[in-house]
Amino acid sequence: MARWDEIRRVLLVVCDSFGVGEAPDAGSYGDAGSNTIGNTARAVGGIRAPNLARLGLGCLTEVEGLGCSPDPGTAHGKLTERSAGKDTTTGHWEVAGIVLDRAFPLYPNGFPKEVIEPFEERIGRTVLGNRPASGTEIIAELGEEHLRTGRPIVYTSGDSVFQVACHVDVAPLEQLYEWCRIARGLLDGEHRLGRVIARPFAGEPGAFVRTPDRRDYSVPPPGPTLLDRASEAGVAVYGVGKIRDIFDGHGIGDFRYSRSNDDGVDISLEYLGRPGRSLIVSNLVDFDSKYGHRNDPTGYARCIESFDRRLPELFDAVAGDGILFLTGDHGCDPTSPSTDHTREHTPALVWGAPSSEPVALGVRAGFGDLGATIAEILDVPFDGLSGATFAPQLRGRRP
Repeated sequence: MARWDEIRRVLLVVCDSFGVGEAPDAGSYGDAGSNTIGNTARAVGGIRAPNLARLGLGCLTEVEGLGCSPDPGTAHGKLTERSAGKDTTTGHWEVAGIVLDRAFPLYPNGFPKEVIEPFEERIGRTVLGNRPASGTEIIAELGEEHLRTGRPIVYTSGDSVFQVACHVDVAPLEQLYEWCRIARGLLDGEHRLGRVIARPFAGEPGAFVRTPDRRDYSVPPPGPTLLDRASEAGVAVYGVGKIRDIFDGHGIGDFRYSRSNDDGVDISLEYLGRPGRSLIVSNLVDFDSKYGHRNDPTGYARCIESFDRRLPELFDAVAGDGILFLTGDHGCDPTSPSTDHTREHTPALVWGAPSSEPVALGVRAGFGDLGATIAEILDVPFDGLSGATFAPQLRGRRP
């Protein structure tokens, strides 16, 4: 592990939907009893993830197959979301210091005429769907009609999203992306939802598959975030996966989209090899998009185990002058009746802390505590942003 004054590289890995138990207000979101990691492990008879165990994941909630025996130089705790909502954008923004008092709008009955009709007029065709749905299910249901008519499939979910699905043979990627940019421009004011998402798919009827070329079109954060402050202070900020889209490019220098969790790890390792002070923010989306939203606990468990096998590479890559933080942005319990996100605590796991003993961080009052801690490590201003640092505890001092 590095000495405190030697840390120059910070890797923040956001495992999309890594929830570790219901938040205090989960009931008001319809998510009482949600526990993405714990319930997944219970559903499959246990998870083998020895490296996550070394980080202390099993100390945060009961995870069948994991105990609570974290390594020295690690820290573990739970984060409690302060913002209204339980979506990707809100969770990431709060980690970076922005708390939203008002949730992004939801559309449980589909999008109203004042949203759909201008969109149809701009793209020159009517849409299919326009209702909440599972992405894979609505593609299976409407994909053949889409192939026949060329009409895009529009749908939403329990999150604040306007999703446009098109077969790559009907709408080439650039056309689909342009339609999503049009939607993003129209969705403002009272309909300023969190994200417009391009959902390309391929294959034949009965065997459609989504391709990894999704794009997310977010609104810009309402103010500066940790990423902006780091960039302004001369820290190189790299985005992996959909991070660039979530922050609308703000505060990010170089970025690369990823095609899978493994690809995201590979890109992160590449950025960690670059010289100078750096903050690498990586979103690994497979947990959420491939398994959480599809109510597939077996797939979710295998995805955890696959990621766990890559963790030693990240541990080695930050050795010497780096530190690794691992968290989530919300839950997406694959054992729940719904396919939507769940309102949960998320983990704060740390590897490379300058403490000779594992550190228990307890239950933190906001996701932003993670951002405040990273800011202190990188000597970046965090004033005006939401979060309380736990850096002193990582140095072995009492809070």
